[in-house]
Amino acid sequence: MNIEAKIILDSISHKGVRLTTFQLKYPRFIHSELMTHRVFSRNASSSRAIPVMKVLKQVWNDPAMPIHWGQNQPGMQANAQLTGWKKAATRALWKGAGKVACVFAYGMVKIGLHKQVANRILEPWQFIHVVLSSTTYDNFFALRDHPDAQPEICELAQKMRKTRDASYPKRLKPGQWHLPYLTDSERNILSTGTARKVSAARCCRVSYLKHDGGASDFIEDEKLCDRLAKSKPIHASPFEHVATPLDNSNLRSGNFQGWMQYRELVEGIVK
Repeated sequence: MNIEAKIILDSISHKGVRLTTFQLKYPRFIHSELMTHRVFSRNASSSRAIPVMKVLKQVWNDPAMPIHWGQNQPGMQANAQLTGWKKAATRALWKGAGKVACVFAYGMVKIGLHKQVANRILEPWQFIHVVLSSTTYDNFFALRDHPDAQPEICELAQKMRKTRDASYPKRLKPGQWHLPYLTDSERNILSTGTARKVSAARCCRVSYLKHDGGASDFIEDEKLCDRLAKSKPIHASPFEHVATPLDNSNLRSGNFQGWMQYRELVEGIVK
């Protein structure tokens, strides 16, 4: 199971409020559980945007799979796992079902079906890539790093907690910006306005798996940012990851506490 959690940027305000941006990879079948946490700002890879052949290759060669093969019992949690041939058989059936889905999805593409439909049949075996930012993680860790949680999201929460506990956030003051996917050299040469646009654009690119900083040039990043801001309606979620500290740590901006999201500025401009 290839569940990943790495920190892209970790900042703490002059008032002591921490803002952490993660890049995550986990099975798509637990994505709905992460979505219930409304304190998170997130952008995710989309089945509508990724070429079918790329998804087919991943599902065929490296399908997302459960990490706990629990025996059937009443209730939401499965305590004891299947063992021996039963566990081996269920693993083989899960993989086999994914390969069958690949055959059907491939056939649909050959007929001429668009990826926004053909990719849907592959979702139970897909991994999803997510850029996630928040000032509030305690409730998520309490609920998901817990024996009652789905084992896969429990492992994700454990990796996020461990990574965050080992990280040392950089202190920022008002006017300084939390800019995911920008390198230190880029921060030094870009104006604040351009840096904010480039960071937001790179957070957006997770939709088609080009979200690692440096994958695009500044001009293309700015063009993408302008398209997002000027579209009707505005595509505002990527602007939430970019933020600057507030003097009052009790104030909220969107789902952040003590930080003002770039989204507020962008929505104010386009209105």
